[in-house]
Amino acid sequence: MLNKRLHEQVQALSQKNTKKPILYALNTSAHGDHCFGNMYLSKDTTIIQHMNTKTYVEQHLSDDKAFMIKNFGAGRGIEEIEARTGDVLVKPNGRITIDLGSKLVEIIDFGFAQTGGDLFAWEADSKVLWSGNPVIAAKPSLPWLMDGHLIETLNTLSKVYAFLPADARIIPGHGVAMKKEDLKWHIDYLAAVKKNVQAAIDQGLSLEETVKQVAMPEFRGYVVFDWVHSGMNVPAAYKDLSKQCNSHM
Repeated sequence: MLNKRLHEQVQALSQKNTKKPILYALNTSAHGDHCFGNMYLSKDTTIIQHMNTKTYVEQHLSDDKAFMIKNFGAGRGIEEIEARTGDVLVKPNGRITIDLGSKLVEIIDFGFAQTGGDLFAWEADSKVLWSGNPVIAAKPSLPWLMDGHLIETLNTLSKVYAFLPADARIIPGHGVAMKKEDLKWHIDYLAAVKKNVQAAIDQGLSLEETVKQVAMPEFRGYVVFDWVHSGMNVPAAYKDLSKQCNSHM
């Protein structure tokens, strides 16, 4: 959780269902809204992180706090956040299994999906996958290529889709539960971005011309579509695909 207030809300909701202590906390990425609350957890709670997330938090906490304060506002408890990093670390492309007694939960790195340290949690008996921010919410939400890596992100989400059984449910990073087939919207969007931006590059268009041409109205509906698609994803794809083209020359 991002701050103490949100952490306390989650704790209160948890206590409504069980009085048992929280044994494990999984940080699905290094983003502040997924790891800042670590400092408020009991010292007996084991924090699980990707190795890259631990490194990022240790090196960039002040930058991430500044970003969160800029976007969420000052005086919301972000200023007081101190780093508490992982006790159990997942290696790149690795996975670990957590034994909860009656359930086994797999923590999996499927590859780059939004950051260099994305982790997914899979509980096979209930067929539920917790995705974190690589899947922010169901349609019309879109992936955010905040750090670029269009092709890797597309490949990773395709790998996740192939991994899941047909009747699996996905708990996204910021939304209600969705079905496996709902993930196709995100994969199809990234595939369309790749195809359309590559076509613009092949035509010799500039970034500004590409943003204008790759409007993709069929994927509209997301309240922040213009900011995410035109302001973030198309420029990121243009940079990635242009770099790939130059490397092949």
